[in-house]
Amino acid sequence: MAITINEQYILDFLKVLLDTPSPSGFTHDIMKKIKAEADQLGISFSQNEKGGAILSLKGKSSSRKIALSAHVDTLGAMVRAITPHGTLSLTSVGGFMMNSIENEYCQIHTRDGRVYTGTILSKHPSVHVYTDAREYKRDEENLEIRIDELVHNKEDVISLGISVGDYISFEARPVFTSSGYVKSRHLDDKASVAALFGLLEASKREGWVPQHDLLFLISNYEEVGHGTAWIPEGIHEMIAVDMGAIGDNLSCKETDVSICAKDSGGPYDYEMTSKLIELAKQLEIPYVVDIYPRYSSDATAALHGGHNIRAALIGPGVHASHAMERTHKEAIFNTTKLLAAYVEG
Repeated sequence: MAITINEQYILDFLKVLLDTPSPSGFTHDIMKKIKAEADQLGISFSQNEKGGAILSLKGKSSSRKIALSAHVDTLGAMVRAITPHGTLSLTSVGGFMMNSIENEYCQIHTRDGRVYTGTILSKHPSVHVYTDAREYKRDEENLEIRIDELVHNKEDVISLGISVGDYISFEARPVFTSSGYVKSRHLDDKASVAALFGLLEASKREGWVPQHDLLFLISNYEEVGHGTAWIPEGIHEMIAVDMGAIGDNLSCKETDVSICAKDSGGPYDYEMTSKLIELAKQLEIPYVVDIYPRYSSDATAALHGGHNIRAALIGPGVHASHAMERTHKEAIFNTTKLLAAYVEG
């Protein structure tokens, strides 16, 4: 039976996810929200030792087990050092262009639970002061965080409880436009997590049951490469649900579902990929097949971890990945529909 997508549910839950800071390794708060939502939907929830979530949905048959994975961790940073004049040096968590976070508002999360706000700035932030302000190189050495507290030196910062190793999250600033676009940081990969929950919500609302047992793997270290290096035993197939990239030599648009044939880890399973393409054609879902040579996914991590699985990769098209991202709601909804069609047969 074809499921009906609750579009507003997906967008509402996406907003919850985007509003919750979750850099790689600092995902305990968002996992509480994942658990609360799973509990609300009556979905079995457990966690692996790394804190990633495992949600289970029984199918009509237990002869095969299919994993659908998406990652809730995002790009971010850590405090590398406290400077003598009361600012913070940073080290990146995940891979992004340093200029993409310049002038961004951020939060500093201390180990004892305090949260401070700040702004990420160049050390030469004003053209009225520095003759090289425009050309000054944007890298970790030349960026710093201006804290929104009365601090003038290192001791003042330490007195706030801020320490080296504290996490720094970037404000997502999600906007849902009347034309259907969603623009925000961290659509990679919270848009896909919301798409997966669209399936789970349908299972509760409509009594929808997949053909085979499903495991929903919500990973929390994908941005640093090992989100699903370990997966539960007994999985036969795994579909990583992650954003589709947009740019030169790529066909993907923000309204498309991207089906990735090959990324930096090599080609994905031929039969799975072909089935996804055929289903997209049958359902008249806007889709493209693309290749991402500078991209890897949770499926890549699982394959490199030695798991005996077949794997594929799909997801909504996202413009300006790892910067100020944008997708369209239809790409998110259609990702859910394509996944539903795949696991129904």
